[in-house]
Amino acid sequence: MRILSSLLLLSLTFVSAVTAQDADDAQKTKFEYQSDVTRLRKIVINSLYSHRDVWLRELISNSNDALEKFRLTSLTKKGFGNDDPLNITIRAVEDEDGKGGKIIITDTGIGMNKEELAANLGTLAKSGTTEFLNRAESADTTVGTGNLIGAFGVGFYSSFLVADRVYVASRPPRSKENPEPEQWVFSSTADESSFEVYPDPRGATLGQGTEITLVMKPDALDYLSTTKLTGLIDKHSAFSSTFPVYLFTQRTEEVPVEEDELPTETESVPEPEKEDRTIESYDDDEVLIEDVPIEEEKKPQVPEVPKTKTVTIDEWVHANSQPPIWTRDPKDVTEEEYLDFYRATFKDYRKPIGWHQFAGDAAGTSFKGIIFLPEKIPDSHWQQTGPLEQKDIRLMVKHVFITSEFGSDRLPKWASWVQVIIDADDLPLNVSRETLQSSKFVKQMRSIILRHLLILLNKLATEDAEKWALVTKNYGMIFKFGIAEDSKNRDRLLNLVRFESTQRKDITLDQYAENKRKGQTQIFYMADAGKTAEQIKRSIFVEKLEARGYEVLLFTEPLDEVLANTLRTHKKMPFQDVAKAGLKFGDEDNEGEDSKEAQKKLGEKFKPLIEWLKEETKDVVRDVVISNRLVTSACAIVADEIGYTANLEKLMNAGHNQEKSEAVEFLKKQRLLEINPKSPLIEGMLARVEELFSEDLEAEMELKEVASILIDGALVRSGFQVHDSNEFFVRVDRVLRRSLGVSETAKAKVDIKPAPEVDPTEFEEDIVMPDFPDYVPGMFGDSAQKPMVFDKETGKGIHDEL
Repeated sequence: MRILSSLLLLSLTFVSAVTAQDADDAQKTKFEYQSDVTRLRKIVINSLYSHRDVWLRELISNSNDALEKFRLTSLTKKGFGNDDPLNITIRAVEDEDGKGGKIIITDTGIGMNKEELAANLGTLAKSGTTEFLNRAESADTTVGTGNLIGAFGVGFYSSFLVADRVYVASRPPRSKENPEPEQWVFSSTADESSFEVYPDPRGATLGQGTEITLVMKPDALDYLSTTKLTGLIDKHSAFSSTFPVYLFTQRTEEVPVEEDELPTETESVPEPEKEDRTIESYDDDEVLIEDVPIEEEKKPQVPEVPKTKTVTIDEWVHANSQPPIWTRDPKDVTEEEYLDFYRATFKDYRKPIGWHQFAGDAAGTSFKGIIFLPEKIPDSHWQQTGPLEQKDIRLMVKHVFITSEFGSDRLPKWASWVQVIIDADDLPLNVSRETLQSSKFVKQMRSIILRHLLILLNKLATEDAEKWALVTKNYGMIFKFGIAEDSKNRDRLLNLVRFESTQRKDITLDQYAENKRKGQTQIFYMADAGKTAEQIKRSIFVEKLEARGYEVLLFTEPLDEVLANTLRTHKKMPFQDVAKAGLKFGDEDNEGEDSKEAQKKLGEKFKPLIEWLKEETKDVVRDVVISNRLVTSACAIVADEIGYTANLEKLMNAGHNQEKSEAVEFLKKQRLLEINPKSPLIEGMLARVEELFSEDLEAEMELKEVASILIDGALVRSGFQVHDSNEFFVRVDRVLRRSLGVSETAKAKVDIKPAPEVDPTEFEEDIVMPDFPDYVPGMFGDSAQKPMVFDKETGKGIHDEL
């Protein structure tokens, strides 16, 4: 750090020296920018870069190139350069008045002489420049200008995005041909059409390398904050340089005061001497008082608090200490290194569930990458309806962050939460490095990420039960959403989805198919979003299937039924909602003639009850049939094959669109009432219906009331809503009264105190209000700056809209 401190001192000296007005003008050489350069600088400043923050990335990348060029040259050229450590330093210097400041970026790389400064920073040697500029100036945007990164060296000109004036001091390395190279300065402003090159008035302050001083614009002073600079380095350049990048910072710290710094204590004043009087010296009238020594009160010893002082500590912080972990062999990377990298890069304090490092080649471009599976999906994921901002999916080129915006090639929503870094060896970029050009690699990147994400998920599913349980808990609904959204990866995602059933927990559809009964051709499921699997298991629609030993999938989440309707079949087995009509077990063909005859006789026996119920329930159901799915329950309301189930109605009612159409109302009424012929309650109703021919009106009204309660109860147990809940409970109240022998007309004894009489007295005009301040900060929000006044009629505070 001694060298860094020296560089800091020299940098500050340079700032004062190069800005002095009495510099030797005779030594300055003035150059006119090429016309193309002038035009290019205007494009750079005004429209080329869509993000102003990239200026630091460009300058760090240039410094890294200078260091790398020196390193390679020194390998083949003996006696080239000195032993200075290869690094990049960044320092922000704020003016004393706080109205301006400078940022100094220094590297110990290859450096430049006078001619190289003028050539590299003031001219463009690339052929076709004018044609490019003509296209750039005529286009509305700079997107689509071709593979131009590095072709013109425009990265340096991005400094004019934030600086009014730029000084570049540079000194080439020592060599046998030039043992004491001179240090030269390049100087230019954002508006001038010329630049100057002159000897550094400080002399050779640099051992070798380049020092760029940016005199910041008034609207760019926020970049003087070390916090801001640290954020820019983390985002764009944390891995762009293989050489260390140091950022100058200051912090305050409380330190103990040394003994020699303590103030000198004042000398104590001696106590006055006591008068020595003997017994003879007192008069007779004086009272003799004998002094008795009093034991001094012992005070608790309080430890002395050490004195401290606040000091400012200057230090250089290694801003890119994290190496690009994806470039190393996974076998050589420890778990702790992965965790440290994850926390530092994605700013997530939670431990990721897993990660997967990979490399490959696509469209002729080599790449390396790493995928992290975060512990939790952000709550905002489901709140965004439009395209998601994929800030944690980062594309880099040669360790330099390029973008997280992929346009139409973005990941589908089900995978947009994944945290990925892909580092390509080379990609066609536009001249500002910010916008991807159309290429096969970019179009394949979506598939690359999804393929390796699925590899990671399958690895966790087969190798780590504990982590997979966490994945299922946090990502189960995501996978179901992906099945509906991503048809290309549907089969792979389906293998990751787990369900509960009446017989097992956490099973796949493949495992369900392997457990099917002989003759079973359907996948049975029962859906009731919001309920637990144990609650659904007790549904009346499941009782017959469970009693016979058939396995039923229990859908507890809203997307489960959507998934079944999306897939329709699996392993050539269609999905069958057991809450719908048309339930088939698969062994009906094996029933004997006796069983079919018995079923036919039941139909004839219960025909009177069925006909009577059809008339009584015509506003609720479409038809009444004998059930083949009920065991102990008396009846159930099931949706017709084209109708809405109770679960689907619940999901529709929970949505924002409450508009009722004739088609929706029609489908809602496509229900069947299934009765259980073996239920004592149904047999009892049959007997009462057969007795109605005696024209007993009272008995008929009582039976209708029982039927109404039975139907409403069936609606509730089947998951549907009762049409009139108040009327339902009135009927239940009457039935309970009859069963208890209580009069149906008896009323509750109510003693309600009436409200006071109406007071016609008007309010007084002037209401005395307490002494409130005219304005309380924050009373109307952060932007409110208006006084508080009161309405004389209501006495309420109002805002004076003036």
